[in-house]
Amino acid sequence: MTKPCSVDLRARAVARGMAGGPVRAAAGTSGVSVARAVKWPRRFRMTGSAAPDKMGGRRNHIPQRERDRLVTRPGQTPDLTLHALLHELRGHGVEVCCGARWRFLRHAGVSFKKTSVRHRAGSSGRRTKTRAAEGPSRQA
Repeated sequence: MTKPCSVDLRARAVARGMAGGPVRAAAGTSGVSVARAVKWPRRFRMTGSAAPDKMGGRRNHIPQRERDRLVTRPGQTPDLTLHALLHELRGHGVEVCCGARWRFLRHAGVSFKKTSVRHRAGSSGRRTKTRAAEGPSRQA
């Protein structure tokens, strides 16, 4: 992500946008895009400032109260899926995306390995046996 535009450029663009002239003219004289000439005055009217929001930093997507439960839960139920964990978190009032949950579990050292329960559906008795290759294939 690029750096935000300076506050003085934003202030000039807001002043021209609030003056009531055409947006394209305000964008041209300020040296910004038309989209910026529309969004910065709107932001100024809504918040009272056209300054950019804070960028970067670390965000904890999963609350501390749910972290211990999230780490111990896969050990209690071995065939638990990531999506089932997501539904459990939603039941406790925590809205997180699948990626945030997966990154947290990977960082905590929890892995989801395949077990015999998760293998191919159907019993082995239903599948047809393959012939052993003894020679060249037969002509049809």
